[in-house]
Amino acid sequence: MTIIETFRGVNSIVQTFKSKSMLMGLIAIAAVALGACSGGPGPTAGGADPNEVAARVNGKDIKMEEVEKAIKAQARGTEANFSPLELASARLSILQQLIETEVLFQKAEKEQTVPSEEEVTAEMNKRKTGSGLSAEEFDRQMKAAGETEQTWRANVKKELALQRLQDKITGKVESPKDSEIEAFFNGNREQFKNKRGAELAAIVLDPANSGQGDTTTNDAEVQMRLKELAPRLANSDFATLAREFSEDFETRSRGGDWRYFSEDELKQTFGEQVSNYIMNQMQNGQIFPQPLPLEGKIIVMKLQRKQEKDEDLTLESPQVRPRITELLINARKNLLWQSYMAMAINEAKVENLLAKKVVENPNELSGARPAPQVTPADANTNTAPAPAANTNAAPAANANTASNASANTNARPAANANR
Repeated sequence: MTIIETFRGVNSIVQTFKSKSMLMGLIAIAAVALGACSGGPGPTAGGADPNEVAARVNGKDIKMEEVEKAIKAQARGTEANFSPLELASARLSILQQLIETEVLFQKAEKEQTVPSEEEVTAEMNKRKTGSGLSAEEFDRQMKAAGETEQTWRANVKKELALQRLQDKITGKVESPKDSEIEAFFNGNREQFKNKRGAELAAIVLDPANSGQGDTTTNDAEVQMRLKELAPRLANSDFATLAREFSEDFETRSRGGDWRYFSEDELKQTFGEQVSNYIMNQMQNGQIFPQPLPLEGKIIVMKLQRKQEKDEDLTLESPQVRPRITELLINARKNLLWQSYMAMAINEAKVENLLAKKVVENPNELSGARPAPQVTPADANTNTAPAPAANTNAAPAANANTASNASANTNARPAANANR
């Protein structure tokens, strides 16, 4: 990974929480620490007492109910497939994230960055509108995620408070000096190229119901939708059609705008033949002659613009200095924010009661998955139903609102762009 790609990954604490893995790679301490989710003194592997206090942060309780809801929202039903060890590991990791969130929210209260109720309502309405879902579908997804209007409001309030806290703390970072910009450019010249490639737009049709306003839910419906779309491609504005047909939130909301692919990325994503056709035969504005399958979806693709050859940029090229300035500022803000988080957590009085039970009962769980469900004829057994494919669980706790679920697109599968 290049330094630029690393800096591009710098995001807010809310986005960081969304991207963490619940199991954290099943690191050693989690593997040892999960007797708390077996029977006996801790929550059982199949469920936990929702009223049990999992942790305290400066006297504020975090209950197991919050942990279980976060797991359910992110695993989307697959938690039944976890082994006791995996489920326990997920609980411990989710709890740690909830602890960090509570520490920072209490800091936000002290720093007076908590939004007013009117501001929270405005943000909720904005997210509902931006989801592209009908009111009925939005409510259905809320219910499926175990959310109520009240719990969602609390989540949105925390997200806004933490984002404002981060903005306040990192607002102290100043712009880099010219000498720093020049040093960064000279040390990373290979990253400042306009690589040969193509900028693409897309209309995404999804035979699976991914909860992004899909109108097709199987292959037959996708084919019917393609027949409806095909005659309109020649005479209608592609952006308008994307807003009407695309079953992916991001391409739908941006009028089909997708991303820039270097030629190597085109080959990796679509194969040599498709890449050669785009780069050597298509003209700007043309639509690829047939829909393309990509990770279970169907992509109707338009060539927005081609970059015919690699172009070396200089410090005087448009956007180079602003780009480096942004990268350096974001990197420094990220370092400052991570340091602030570490200090806040270090200063807080945290009692992780779930982890304590784990340490006290380290040998109660095996790492085995539930055995296949047996018929009544098999009698004397307590085995659980067979799980589906192996899972390493889902992302972290703060992504459990319905709006977040609807906004996460599944139709941007390719690698990060080089531009």
